[in-house]
Amino acid sequence: MKKLLVLAALSATFMANAQLATKKALTLEAAKQIAASAEAEAKKNNWTMVISVVDDGGHLLYLERMDGTQIGSVEVAQEKAATAVRFKRPTKALEDTVAGGRQVMLRLPGATPIEGGLPIMAGNELIGAIGVSGGTSPQDGQVAAAGLSAVSKFK
Repeated sequence: MKKLLVLAALSATFMANAQLATKKALTLEAAKQIAASAEAEAKKNNWTMVISVVDDGGHLLYLERMDGTQIGSVEVAQEKAATAVRFKRPTKALEDTVAGGRQVMLRLPGATPIEGGLPIMAGNELIGAIGVSGGTSPQDGQVAAAGLSAVSKFK
């Protein structure tokens, strides 16, 4: 019985000192604004794209396939966004590593080393990513970067 009381007291002390983390999260409304900024850049250049926005776990929050965009870009855009979350860096960094001769990067699970995926940060905190597909890799990167310009407008 004494051991049980001691364990209960230790547990209560631990729980009193434990704290839950507070973190920012990407909302659906923010994802829509990011996608709208990306879409505006694509339209300005007469490009058709798929724009994917994922949360900090790489799960889809919002997806837009512009009229005329090939269906294959749907999955590619989502994978670019998820890769940017998984590796906490732009997918172009992985593409550059492969282009530099480090072919082993192609064996990384969950990696799509093709430009067009960018992490979305709130300060130093990863809150999601955008992935774009439908154009050339530099075009995809340009549209994704335009999407990120919406992040600076958030409160």
